[in-house]
Parts: sequence; C-alpha cells; structure tokens
Amino acid sequence: MPRILLATLALLLVLAAPAAAQSSKSTFTIKGAGFGHGVGMSQYGALGYAQQGWNAARILGHYYTGTALGTTDPAKKVRVQLVPATSSARITGVRQAGSRKMDPAKTYVVRRRALTEVDVLHAGKRVATFKAPLQVAGTGDATTLGGYGTYRGVMEFKPGTFNGLTVTNIVGLDAYLQGVVPAESPASWPAEALRAQAIAARTYAITTAKSADFDHYADTRSQVYKGIGIEQPSTNAAVADTRGQIVTYQGQPVVTYFFSTSGGKTESVENTSLGREPRPWLVSVEDEFDNVSPRHRWTSKPTMASASKKLGGLVKGSFKGIKVTKRGVSPRIVTAEVVGSRGRTVTDGATLRARLGLYDTWASFTSISGEADEPTDGDASGGATAPPGFSALVRPIGALRGTVISESRKVKIQAKRSGRWIEVGATRVRGGKYRWATSVAGTYRAVVDGASGPAVRLR
Repeated sequence: MPRILLATLALLLVLAAPAAAQSSKSTFTIKGAGFGHGVGMSQYGALGYAQQGWNAARILGHYYTGTALGTTDPAKKVRVQLVPATSSARITGVRQAGSRKMDPAKTYVVRRRALTEVDVLHAGKRVATFKAPLQVAGTGDATTLGGYGTYRGVMEFKPGTFNGLTVTNIVGLDAYLQGVVPAESPASWPAEALRAQAIAARTYAITTAKSADFDHYADTRSQVYKGIGIEQPSTNAAVADTRGQIVTYQGQPVVTYFFSTSGGKTESVENTSLGREPRPWLVSVEDEFDNVSPRHRWTSKPTMASASKKLGGLVKGSFKGIKVTKRGVSPRIVTAEVVGSRGRTVTDGATLRARLGLYDTWASFTSISGEADEPTDGDASGGATAPPGFSALVRPIGALRGTVISESRKVKIQAKRSGRWIEVGATRVRGGKYRWATSVAGTYRAVVDGASGPAVRLR
C-alpha cells in the first residue's frame, strides 16, 4: 500500500476515535430591554419625542391614554419624609423654631426629649424644649439639614414611637417640584421633555400618599427629591412654565407613573407589580424614539452559581435556568418558573428583577449546557473526506450535546476557526436537549437566541 494512503488511513482512524470524556458546563445569559417598571411615561422616550418636535401636552397624551391637562393649586402643601429615624438632627439657617426667634448664623441640634417633646441645643447646651411636633423655618424660606441638604418650606421634627426623631419637610407643591425635576430628568434635556416631567411629577405628587404622617419619600419609592441644592434654571423654568398643570382623565387627576426607559414599548399596569386592575390611561403604547436611552437594550451574563445564590430559596436543588410562562403586552414578564434539579418554583417578573438586579422585567433567559458525546451509528458526517476506497472509514468523531432552557428551540452550532466563531450547523431542542454530530475535530459551541453555550473540544 502506498505510503500516502497509509498516512491518510492513520489520520482517519484518529478522527474516528471516540470523543474524550468531558464534564458538562453551563452558561446563563439574560437579554433585556428597558430600565424601570415599564408603566406610564418613559423619560428617555419623552426625550426622543421632544427631539422630534413634540410639545409636553402631546408627549403626555401619548403615554397616558385618553387624558387631558387640568390644573391644581401650585401652593398646596406636600409632606416629604427626609429622615425616618435619627438620634439627633443638625440644622442651620433657622430664623424661627415654633414661636421662638432663632439666630440663622448658629447651628442647632434637635433631639428627642420625651414622647411628646423635643429639645433644641446649641454648643451642647439646651436652648429650649418644645412640644412636638416642632416646626422650624429658615431665612429666605430655606433650612439646611446636616448631612442631607437645604430645603424650602418648613422642617418638622417629631419623636419616634420608641426612640429617635423623624424629620419631615412641609413644602409647597411647585417648590417641591423644583427639587424633583432635575433629580428625575437631566437639566440639559429639551424644554418640552422637562415640562412633561414637571407635569407628570406634579400629578403624581397629588394623587399618591404613602402614609397618614407623610405623602412622599425623598427617593425612588416616591419621586427623587433633593431640595434646593439640585435646582437648575432650566428645570425651575419647566416648573414655572407649567404652573399648576396636571394630567386628568375624565376631569379627575390620575396617577402618572413614569420611569427611565421603555425598550420600545410600555406595559399595561395590570401586568406589573404596580397594580392588578386595568387603568384606561395606563395601557401599553409604542415608544418609537426610546432608543436614545443607553438601556434600550442590555445583556447580562452571570455565572450559574452567582444567579443561584441571588435567587436563594426559589431554587430547588441545583439551579438549571428560568422559564418564562407568561408575558405582558410589551412583553415584560408576568410569571416565570425557576427551574432546579428537584423541581420548579413559580415567581413573577418583579421578584426576578429584584433578586437578579435586572434593569427591567422585559428580559429573556437562556441557559445552555454543553459536553462532548461519543458518536453513534446513526450520526451523520460533519464533512470529513476520505480518498477513494476508504470512505467507509469516515464517520463522526463525536457530538456536541447538552440541555437548553429558553423560549427558543432553534440551536445554531459554531466552530472556532482562526480565532473566530463561525456557524457550521444547526439543530433543534427536543425535550429540553440538543445534539449535533461532526467528523471534524475542533472547538464547538451551541448558540440559542444569540446566547452562547460553553466551548467544547471534540477530538
């Protein structure tokens, strides 16, 4: 037999050897869109519409279906909880505490004295004791609360139920908005986007209340509020230009949720954690210019171990992946299952977002395992070619196999050639598993809906 044919035969016998044993590895990919709860006005979407020449009224009418603009008293009082509990509070710029005149140049400390009393001290000495709640006013309608900022209106101090103090800012509605709008939308945005934000924030302020003691938190549990220190000419102008304007439905003010980024479509409120009942002004709408946002599309690739740790008690056994079982209109997740080796746990989009630290509930999950498998008689050749007379010796060297948990059943197979991944085949997920055979040695991976599985060496 000629030497060249002997060499070829030896090569083919090597290629025909069974695949080396290899442990299965897994990848977990999260692909998402948007940033926030998805209901109402997308702030980046409003920016996009403003850049297209839309005015504030048209922007708001788009996001809050069937609504119109009405008015309210811009001076009505809003109660904002600045500090839920503290042992003491430091204040400066105070001209009056209760009925007592104070020195604005001095720094005072407020402390709880009893369930119904507070002390005011200066330089460690008690200045006066007041019946609670104590209200203090600052020079030029501004008081500085140490460690927090400077605020318009009145500062109210009240003993906590068991200890410490609570601090609440009582401020006029539009003065409150001056510390909200630049915290919610960049002051550099177009005027119409800022006006839309001012009207939405004003409406939200008068239609929601968190407790009997206060109307709003100073953070994202309500609206972000940072007082005078964050005010800008452009955002103050937006508040002034829309003085008292609110969003109404059938003549009544309505809750105007807003958030950062829609991903191209908002969600109907009943499909989210914000409310289980439909609201005609909070229905899903297209958001065609939201792509100006850096969070319009995003991808996260945590390890299976880190995802399992974050999901905690939702995982039964070892973590295998997440299967979405119901989506909303946008399509944000309504319900899903956390898949473990010992069973599945039903959960919802809001829980997954909180546990996994996702930007939004508009997300898809793909987990892919991969390992080498020995060839079988039924496997098709991957394309290796033998010289005449030796075709019977060419058979697959092995197969790439694994499991997939995803909303897609299509599997693309890629091979690494010259440092690049190129598509060389395809198969489908059947019963949660895939398998693809080849007669060409190399490094391969499965790709499902753009998510890549682990690299596997077949030889």
